[in-house]
Amino acid sequence: MGVHERDSEDRGGESAPLGGGLTTGEVARRLGVAPTTVRTWDRRYGLGPDAHTGGRHRRWTPVDVARLERMCALTATGIPPAEAARTVLGEATPKAAPAGAAPAPSAAPPEAVPDAFRGRRAAAGPPRPSLPARSRAGSGLRLGDVRQECKGIARAALRLDAAALDELLEAAIDEHGLVAAWTEVIMPTLQAVGRKWESSGEKYVEVEHFLSWHVSGALRRGAPPAAADGPGATTVLACVPGENHTLPLEVLAAALAERGLPVRMFGGALPVESLVTAVRRTGPAAVALWAQSRTTASRPLAQHVAAMEWGVRGARRKPVVLTIGPGWTGRTVTGLPRPTGLAEAVALLETVVSR
Repeated sequence: MGVHERDSEDRGGESAPLGGGLTTGEVARRLGVAPTTVRTWDRRYGLGPDAHTGGRHRRWTPVDVARLERMCALTATGIPPAEAARTVLGEATPKAAPAGAAPAPSAAPPEAVPDAFRGRRAAAGPPRPSLPARSRAGSGLRLGDVRQECKGIARAALRLDAAALDELLEAAIDEHGLVAAWTEVIMPTLQAVGRKWESSGEKYVEVEHFLSWHVSGALRRGAPPAAADGPGATTVLACVPGENHTLPLEVLAAALAERGLPVRMFGGALPVESLVTAVRRTGPAAVALWAQSRTTASRPLAQHVAAMEWGVRGARRKPVVLTIGPGWTGRTVTGLPRPTGLAEAVALLETVVSR
């Protein structure tokens, strides 16, 4: 298979025959591994499709994918790939059964798979089988009703697979756009990891940090160059003092940059004096203050920033201050907008800056 053929197959190329199962790229996204990993398992261990369709492209049936899911389950527990492959092939159904014999199961029963990441096996029948709506990740990591990409990203994060995680995050952003990818793919996965960490006695902390770091990297790689400032057109983004959760602000910064809006990002736990100085120096149209915890959300700080003025006498301006993040719940500041999601915050800031 040539390089161009592999690229087309990994993208689910349009020239591939319809009705024959999943492409290598689709299988890789479903499993949360890189397409090169799927091809390596095929070439090195014989875990490829049982049959090839006509033409250049390889198509994976539910039975083929079930073997790869089993392979992922075993390697995720630390079993070396070669040993895991021997186990998977040893459990595989013989290709031909004696006449009159009862049909053997097409793959190991779900109970034999110790990976709670896997969903129910896709039944043979309709082409391009879809995953079940509900899924579990890792050891009881509940994802719930989520997009398919969440499962692959969660698998890659739990395996601490940097290459696969970067590829899956970038693919989700490219396919859905930044706002939808964050709201429907990335955030549900981060929330599931966070819930598992909170309920498991400090386990999975490394997974949460690993996933957050790679999300941050994907946002920076995908963001366009910073837009040039215009008078009174900048948006200042900062976490309130004592608040270090910067990732939601990084997403907002990337979404604004995607729309050509100038942004000044100051990151986590910006001291009060530094925030005031930054606002005076930049003269922004808007200031977004992120608070993850109610203990850090400060009404007096938000009111103080909202009252700041700059400009020549007779044409003084004030910033529109947005209080964003769960820490502001129940701590609404009268007269200050409080968008509840990324899309709402982006739309509001676009309106403010364009005045």
